[in-house]
Amino acid sequence: MALPQEFLMELKYRNDIESVLSTYIALKRRGSNLVGLCPFHNEKTPSFTVYPENGSYYCFGCGQGGDIITFTMKMENLDYIDAVKKLADRAGLRLPEDNKDDKQQRLKNDIYAVNSEAGRFFHSVLMSPQGKAGLDYFLGRGLSLKTIKHFGLGFAPDDWHALENHLKSKGFTDYVIAAADLTAKSEKKDKNGRQFTYDRFRNRIMFPIINIHGKVIGFSGRAMPGNEKQGGKYINTSDTLVYKKSHNMFALNFAKKDCSKQAILVEGNMDVIALHQAGFTTAVAALGTSFTEEQARLLARYTNEVVLTMDADSAGEKATERALGILSGVGVNIKVLRLPECKDPDEYIKKYGNARFQKLIDNAFSAIDYRLLLAARGIDLEATDGKLKYLNKACEVLATLNDPIAVELYTGRLSGKYGVAKDRLQAIVKNVQDNKKRQQSRKELQEVIAPTVRRDDVNPQKLQFKRAATAEEAVISALKRHPDMLEYVKSRLDPSDFLTDFNRRLFERIVSIIETGRDFDLVLLGDDFSPDEIGYITKMLLVGAADTNHEKVISDSIDVILAERKASDKPDISGLDDEAWALAMADIIKAKKK
Repeated sequence: MALPQEFLMELKYRNDIESVLSTYIALKRRGSNLVGLCPFHNEKTPSFTVYPENGSYYCFGCGQGGDIITFTMKMENLDYIDAVKKLADRAGLRLPEDNKDDKQQRLKNDIYAVNSEAGRFFHSVLMSPQGKAGLDYFLGRGLSLKTIKHFGLGFAPDDWHALENHLKSKGFTDYVIAAADLTAKSEKKDKNGRQFTYDRFRNRIMFPIINIHGKVIGFSGRAMPGNEKQGGKYINTSDTLVYKKSHNMFALNFAKKDCSKQAILVEGNMDVIALHQAGFTTAVAALGTSFTEEQARLLARYTNEVVLTMDADSAGEKATERALGILSGVGVNIKVLRLPECKDPDEYIKKYGNARFQKLIDNAFSAIDYRLLLAARGIDLEATDGKLKYLNKACEVLATLNDPIAVELYTGRLSGKYGVAKDRLQAIVKNVQDNKKRQQSRKELQEVIAPTVRRDDVNPQKLQFKRAATAEEAVISALKRHPDMLEYVKSRLDPSDFLTDFNRRLFERIVSIIETGRDFDLVLLGDDFSPDEIGYITKMLLVGAADTNHEKVISDSIDVILAERKASDKPDISGLDDEAWALAMADIIKAKKK
């Protein structure tokens, strides 16, 4: 159910966009606006702009845009209603009572509840005779009963329906259990043609995944030793209404209270748990996937420094390199811990103890020192050609630095160690940087001039009706700023005259807002438009913000729309699948050339 406009406007006024966004990113004033590094993609030059005057933001680098609700949805991985609730709590507002009937929110609440009950079930099985094998595994890995309880660890019995039957006995429906991804469907069907369901997690030790708000959102199930080939070593909850692997981290709910200065990023759940038991309570891990930009941004909200502590193997080194690249774009200090003679932190602590592991953390490499160390791998630094090869590789590493002082410092070190003039090394670094800039410029130019056909996910009909779509956007943008022109626009233009469905839908929504006597505002669109659509609309309004003669802009744009509507005999391809769409576009382009 749609939220009242009065409530949404009050929500906006009580949540000043500058104060809300400043809790996530550093903003600097530039005239009447604010700029900062975009939290939605990696960048070193600020392209993220905040417009306090109208309560919007837009990134000119990645195209993300919107208002405080859109921003909160993306940063907190929340749906629309949950983002509104979070902002309402921040401002001391109560949501209108009618919203309690929201079906999706009720389903989300049910999924949280069924996950919580499933977690209790798995833990109770672990502590029963039926879960002895799982408990023996955890105890054999050195975990105490206190730690097992703290993390809510459990065991899924070797039974096709144990969890399903338990959850049904607690009143949960098949639909909710399936929506939480706790059951799967069999290919077999009953006499009525319905597919049988079964427990997804069987004969596995269970790790509940808990979000930063303390709610169970999913599970990771590890096969018992010796059974890894039966269904895979790990089975993880698939994405649901409450869980996305790439947007959450294991144990961040525990680590967040202690990790403001430093967080320890490791590879696996058991490493995290072992570190917490040893007193290193800032350890976290990615979830069933490689480290992602979303996880980096999430982690950066709670810490200023990340110590990468990946496994000491080739896969661990690749994971470290990937994490280095991702974390470099979110504004945290990065260090890399290397584990001598051990494959993972759990093994190292068991072998050498907490004090030596702490010493490894204290002496962890900086990101650049780590990359310089790797550059020397496999090279004979005693041989002349080996030194030359290494110095060239080292200069390529230093070319990634944007800090001239850091380049000065490191080239000075290399100069003193290998007897090569510092200015020669700096010249090589600059040459590498210049080459990369030229390559990037060529790539950007090719993207601009390349005769590629791109499908717009927000307004897929725009390429087909480019002239009309541009005129439609001009009318919408001008009408937003000049609502007094509404009667004139309505006298000449009907929504059915729009050739693109997205612009028609937006036009109708803006008209309905203005007709209530209220000025149009982005915050009033959130219940009808997705965050990506809001970003598109934000750009649309920014591009059209500089018209000097709005009456002429509106009149001329309406002329174009009506002419295009009358002349248009092109087929509507908006509902086609990707293959059919591509074929239709090829026919349209071919026809244009005739």
